[in-house]
Amino acid sequence: MSTVNIMRAVSQDVLGGPEVLKVVEVERPAPRPNEVLIRVRAAGLNPTDWKHRATGGFLGKPPFVLGWDVSGVVEETGIGVATFKPGDEVFGLLSYPFGHGSHAEYVSAPARAFTHKPSSIDHVQAGALPLVSLTAWQALVETAGLQRGQKVLIHAAAGGVGHVAVQIAKARGAHVIGTASAGKHDFVRGLGADELIDYHDTDFAEAVRDVDVVLDTVGGDYVQRSLRTLRKGGILVTILPRGSKELAGQAEALGVRATEMLVDADRHGMRTVAELVEAGKLRATIAGTFPLAEAAKAHELGDTGRTTGKLVLLMD
Repeated sequence: MSTVNIMRAVSQDVLGGPEVLKVVEVERPAPRPNEVLIRVRAAGLNPTDWKHRATGGFLGKPPFVLGWDVSGVVEETGIGVATFKPGDEVFGLLSYPFGHGSHAEYVSAPARAFTHKPSSIDHVQAGALPLVSLTAWQALVETAGLQRGQKVLIHAAAGGVGHVAVQIAKARGAHVIGTASAGKHDFVRGLGADELIDYHDTDFAEAVRDVDVVLDTVGGDYVQRSLRTLRKGGILVTILPRGSKELAGQAEALGVRATEMLVDADRHGMRTVAELVEAGKLRATIAGTFPLAEAAKAHELGDTGRTTGKLVLLMD
């Protein structure tokens, strides 16, 4: 095998802690029809990465290469790709959950998962945005139908999805209430949040009433407790689905709605994200960057659950 067809990737052979991650050399993929081969410049990390590393999640048993966020340069196009050419800077989300593999020097994926990277941001910013931005957009706008003047409660508002969701909600003209620890209130307020609740000393389920939308990024008992904060007819969207119909029944009994969702790759959504970026209404906060060889260190930090914003792997 020619060395020109070899690339580095972060892989694992067993489930476990960050120590199971290792940099390996594997064959570089080739784009199939309607796919683009991207030289990855930056790839965000998300809680779903450490969860899959530890438990296998949707992917089952390793070996596998994690990563869904991509920002990079088109290296080659497959037959039928008319929207990109080699040299184009693009960003996007690999199909979730089974299109994983961006924590590598190259990735091949359907062209319609990507759009052109905004010129106003670098690859670090662009690599941090896809999963969290599409999650927030699809939850708040496409699923909940958030409108100007409505009230939205966003949990973990300083987190990866949360801090982006605050910005998207404000861009929609909503009144934003966020939950976050007191030390992060100034940060979230700087993103545009109108009200903040320190979940350490205040029960949001008692303090908040008559919101139109709740975005749950925490799970556990937050889901049921959040139902009590909704106005009649309001909707809760949780991005941590359990595959149970119980939640919908509980919501119906209270005169509200609840739904579970997983993010999905989508060029139209990525174009909307790019427009918000270009308009100065959306930006990722970078909690840290790591070279590919230090992916395990990034996972160690992510495992703490205390980061503000996004962690990003750099390929160069």
